[in-house]
Amino acid sequence: MNTRVLLRQDNLFHPMDQSPSSAIRERAARIKSTAYCPHPEHKHTANPSHLKFTCPDCGVPTYCSEEHWAEDYENHLLICDTLKESNEDEHDLRSGRFFPEFEYPGEQIEEQLINMTNWDTLLYTRNCHAVDADRQQRQLTKLLTYPTTIASFLHELSPYSLRHRLTSEGLRSLSALRYTLHPPATGAGKEMKNIRTTPPPVRLFILGARAESSLPRDVWYQLAYMFPRSTFHLLFIGPESMKGREAEYPLPERTASNPYGAVTERVSYHMKISTFVEYYHTLHDAGAFAPYDPYFDCFVLFHSGLGHPGSAAEWESTLPRLLETKLPILCTGYTEEDMNRDVQWVKEKCKDEFDMLLEPGENRFKSLRWDINDADPTDLTQGNWGIWSFRGKRYEATTKSAPGAAP
Repeated sequence: MNTRVLLRQDNLFHPMDQSPSSAIRERAARIKSTAYCPHPEHKHTANPSHLKFTCPDCGVPTYCSEEHWAEDYENHLLICDTLKESNEDEHDLRSGRFFPEFEYPGEQIEEQLINMTNWDTLLYTRNCHAVDADRQQRQLTKLLTYPTTIASFLHELSPYSLRHRLTSEGLRSLSALRYTLHPPATGAGKEMKNIRTTPPPVRLFILGARAESSLPRDVWYQLAYMFPRSTFHLLFIGPESMKGREAEYPLPERTASNPYGAVTERVSYHMKISTFVEYYHTLHDAGAFAPYDPYFDCFVLFHSGLGHPGSAAEWESTLPRLLETKLPILCTGYTEEDMNRDVQWVKEKCKDEFDMLLEPGENRFKSLRWDINDADPTDLTQGNWGIWSFRGKRYEATTKSAPGAAP
């Protein structure tokens, strides 16, 4: 086992194109070949220039020349420190150091309640003692933001309430799920007299899955620790849900017993994971997951890009089918602009056909680490920055007395 330390903690800053890590040098070359200079001079030109100059302060390729960097330095200064932080975090991941923050907390007694006020209180009440530096916390939250974002919405100790963004319709939907996720103690045990009926697992449909489907299973298993009396079935669905994992899990042939070529993993008794390299609307039309139950099912869309011009067309067929199920749909966005664009798109496409469950706003459990967009280094994002939720509108029949009829 190679334990050689490539970089010390006091030597993490390096220009990306001169990095001791070949992977970072390759990324710098990719940024230079795809991104364009943000200098105002290029705004109205038909042939913008690619990046050639690396800022000496943040180490990230940002302009086509040193002259343009100097002329636009005041604008660059607004993000320079954040770019430097992201650059150092990337070098830290490849430094070869030991990462105690990735030793995730395990099971704890039910009487020891978790506190979901923010990352600090959650990590403390989950006995995550290894996190004692800001950089460690940034590296940890980049992964844990996915299961924790879901838990913060579904948990009975959720920070979102009627006083804080949760709507009355949202409370109705969550009450059904929480009834399943927080069942009363039944006195179940291994002996014959203590055998109890086990309810079905809670199904979390994670649509448009990409990087989140390849997270270490220990990360996703944090859900089981936060809901110790429940079982989960995670379903990653999307054409990119197995991207980069083909060698680890070759896609099985489609057979009568596995008609959709699902890759199934049994993490433990409490959690099962299934991956479908298919669009959701195809599976929905085939009745693959019917019937749906508001007490056991929930949809999750991480960074879905519902309203993004490059992906909106792919969601056109899926959205009506999601609303048809009347299940909660939890969505996140990279930035406030990204989230608001998705919200506006849903309002335009499904006006008066959906109920808002959680008003759009900043996610308390967003990733604390900044990510650089290779196609535009000035576009800095944080994983799951925003969170909101909606579902198909429910219509309730009411009895109306005929005019003149006796009460």
